[in-house]
Amino acid sequence: MRLTARDLGCVRGGREVFEGLNFAVAGGEALAVTGRNGAGKTTLLRLIAGLLEPARGALDLEGGAPEATIAEQAHYLGHRDALKPALSVGENLAFWYAFLGGRDAVAASALEAVGLASLAGLPAAYLSAGQRRRLAIARLIAAPRPIWLLDEPTAALDTASQQRLAELMRSHLGGGGIILAATHGPLGLDEARELRLGAA
Repeated sequence: MRLTARDLGCVRGGREVFEGLNFAVAGGEALAVTGRNGAGKTTLLRLIAGLLEPARGALDLEGGAPEATIAEQAHYLGHRDALKPALSVGENLAFWYAFLGGRDAVAASALEAVGLASLAGLPAAYLSAGQRRRLAIARLIAAPRPIWLLDEPTAALDTASQQRLAELMRSHLGGGGIILAATHGPLGLDEARELRLGAA
């Protein structure tokens, strides 16, 4: 599997966010998207996720499911954790794996993987910021997709949770998955290549 961007450009609100962007990332590889605030890190992830349209250029995915779009083969983990406060931890995850076409057997172990199994019955409204982030990460496991688009994935996570996330990312890469992560800090993946936006 290989995700390729050719001469990619994006305009938002009449402002050119980036232009002439070229990169390729293959299965088993991670790309750390870095740059100053406003350089277009989140915009790039949202574009790949199908939430924005490129102004020019193209994205191609070789080796994916031919009948599915790139967005349908990707998970986007944004700044907001997309949880329903009135639903329990387990109910939130059940919604996401049903919506995304996950498998019950995988979803059952997803909360365990992020250290939230003991809180399955707790309303999400009572979770801390770090716990909400971990629950959002659990849906990456509950409904597997080959491309992970992670926007500041370590935000609100303590050291132990960051290490757990790094292990999950390494496992995803080991299975041939692709990761693009917008970040201001270390991901915990020494093998990640860097794509710097807005470089002078």
